[in-house]
Amino acid sequence: MATEKALKTRSNNRCELCTSSEHLSVYPVPPTSDLSAQQSIYVCQHCLSQIEGEIEMDLNHWRCLNDSMWNQEPAVQVMSYRLLHKLSSESWAQDALDMIYLEDEVKTWAEQGIAAERREGPTRDSNGAELQDGDNVTLIKDLKVKGANFTAKQGTMVRGISLTDNPEHIEGKVNGTRIVLVAAYLKKQ
Repeated sequence: MATEKALKTRSNNRCELCTSSEHLSVYPVPPTSDLSAQQSIYVCQHCLSQIEGEIEMDLNHWRCLNDSMWNQEPAVQVMSYRLLHKLSSESWAQDALDMIYLEDEVKTWAEQGIAAERREGPTRDSNGAELQDGDNVTLIKDLKVKGANFTAKQGTMVRGISLTDNPEHIEGKVNGTRIVLVAAYLKKQ
């Protein structure tokens, strides 16, 4: 396989995301890939299993994205951006997203994949209850609100939420400020 050979050379026979040298394989970067080295990355089994959702995301493992996001290869930049976006509820991932620079066509490619990955389905709270527009929810933990200089305290009621196009997030007003909240940190009333 010419693609695998090119990726082995390009990556120095290491995972292009975490630098592991074990159990490596070619991963064509969705949503459309011509299976060339330019549209693929070389990844280890641990990264691949998490990318494909076979195992839960290991937050500490993905701190490697702080390095891989600076890779010169557009396909590696795209996957780094997508994974950071998926982990954006973590402050370190949001900080990396704020720093990352992508050329316009690379950013378009990265965002196409994010839109394609968004799963269709209901937004659910921490207990698995389905949320709807207009529901009232309560925060189950303190959440530091970036850019607003306050912490939304556990037990705060958020009235009349709005669903977003991402089933993991909702919008609501806390302390008079409209913010995006992670549904997993909420409990339906």
